[in-house]
Amino acid sequence: MPHVSVTRDRRATLTAFDQFVVKLHSRCNLACDYCYVFELRDTAWRGRPRTMPAAVRDRVVHRISEHVRLHGLSRIRVILHGGEPLLAGPTVIDEFAASVRRIVGATGACVELAVQTNGTLLTDAMLEVLLRHDISVGVSLDGDERAHDRHRSRRGTNGGARHGSHAQVAAALARLDTPRHRRLFGGLLCTVDLANPPGETYEALVAHRPPSVDFLLPHGTWDTPPSGAGGTRAPYGDWLCEVFDRWEDSDRPVRVRLFESVIGMCRDHTGSSAEALGPLPAAVAVVETDGALVWADSLNAVADGASHTGANILSHSFDGVLALPDAPKHGIGSLCATCRSCALVEICGGGLRTHRYGRGQEFANPSVYCLDLTRLIQHIDRRTAPMNRA
Repeated sequence: MPHVSVTRDRRATLTAFDQFVVKLHSRCNLACDYCYVFELRDTAWRGRPRTMPAAVRDRVVHRISEHVRLHGLSRIRVILHGGEPLLAGPTVIDEFAASVRRIVGATGACVELAVQTNGTLLTDAMLEVLLRHDISVGVSLDGDERAHDRHRSRRGTNGGARHGSHAQVAAALARLDTPRHRRLFGGLLCTVDLANPPGETYEALVAHRPPSVDFLLPHGTWDTPPSGAGGTRAPYGDWLCEVFDRWEDSDRPVRVRLFESVIGMCRDHTGSSAEALGPLPAAVAVVETDGALVWADSLNAVADGASHTGANILSHSFDGVLALPDAPKHGIGSLCATCRSCALVEICGGGLRTHRYGRGQEFANPSVYCLDLTRLIQHIDRRTAPMNRA
């Protein structure tokens, strides 16, 4: 149970971060209509610099190094994020990555660098920068052209028609699949859309030969639930179960973090690597372009300012953030009574904290995806029981 302390009442507190999400650029060249940064509740991005200034980048690197040394961390992960992080340009990325490798690497910790991108700016020149610093690449892709372009497109100029991004992303994935760049390919991230057939979506994703695929439930709350969620049915659970069956019946050709996490917790109670599952908090620190330190930025779906800590990397260490009195409460003991009494709570952990918000009770609710998570966990448990795997 690294970097987490658990009290007798089963509340969990982070003691150290081992993942650092760095928002190198605060804007995006796409206008995805489900985006939790720009399209939901929070508006703070409007006042932040587009590109993280050099002084802030420098302080981020030194703060990470300080945190690693203080806690004796052996392995950390630094994730370049946005907005669209590649909008920062190859020079900024090159300089920042070099600084991380030099300064944080001097602590003796193993440093993994990654970038999460929409793929439209993944040119040969950019790939050479990423290759130079061994930065793994995660790409957002929602399926085939029709599925992907339904949401992930550019706004038309002067109110004109939107333009899809699938063709550019497919071209970028082809570059990643070349012998020179293949080792950079971290995987694909797909946001679930009930309008997209699950089987077809899965096949479209694995056709790009990713080493891993992950599925993200669209962010929402009980006050503003995603389409189809929060009722008496489990449409997102049904969708994911169909994808799971395709994956399982084809002998798991790629890693799927969500499915592997459920299997691990059902079979041998290993911890979850999926953010939306498990009772323990993710040890992730998020730094915005102005240096603001925020809680999980999925909280942008909750309310304006819900992710804000009031801390800034220029004035606060990462340990200073952990010590803030209003730090989110985690662990089974922090969940509502419905969750605490559920037989599946050790696996789902109440789901993503953002998805529990609303109905005048703040976070004291089950997940808006409660029925969907139940459906998926029970289905995977049945299908992977030892007698069924024989």
